[in-house]
Amino acid sequence: MIRSLILIIVLSGAFHSNAQQQMGLGFPKDRLFDISVRKSGPFIGIQRGKYTVLEIGGEMIWKKVRIKKPLTQAINANFNYNFKHNVLGFDAGYWVRPHGFGLTYGGALAYRSDFTHNKFGIAPVIGYKFMMLHLRVGYYFLPDPTQFETNTMFVSLRIGIINDRDVDFVWNGFKKKKK
Repeated sequence: MIRSLILIIVLSGAFHSNAQQQMGLGFPKDRLFDISVRKSGPFIGIQRGKYTVLEIGGEMIWKKVRIKKPLTQAINANFNYNFKHNVLGFDAGYWVRPHGFGLTYGGALAYRSDFTHNKFGIAPVIGYKFMMLHLRVGYYFLPDPTQFETNTMFVSLRIGIINDRDVDFVWNGFKKKKK
């Protein structure tokens, strides 16, 4: 009894969703053209928290250029070093900007070492990217961060240098229906 009820609900949902897709108002479902951009290059930045840290790394950005709902995503990897307290760090992160203008949301996996102790952690990050500059604010969740001198809450400013750009333009020209 319960199996047949579940089967009926699943099948009716499938038929209903198919019917919704079949109903069209005569507008093409695809865009007239698609533009996507892939950019990559190095960046240099400064991270401020309890300590000042220099950041050097690379980033790859994918962007869907659209009037409605543009999307920008990026992955990055960087080294950071605290010269005063001899703490080396490595971050690998991801961020996304779901709108044309606005905040970036992301996170990073972090590794810190003072060459006697090692720490792994995560960092949720929120930021704002404008042209070459990316201002970010985040918090490193590290086990026992007081064991050596490293930032937990931070603000960083990065300057990205794009040295590789690939633009893909795909024309999806629509054909008129013959009557």
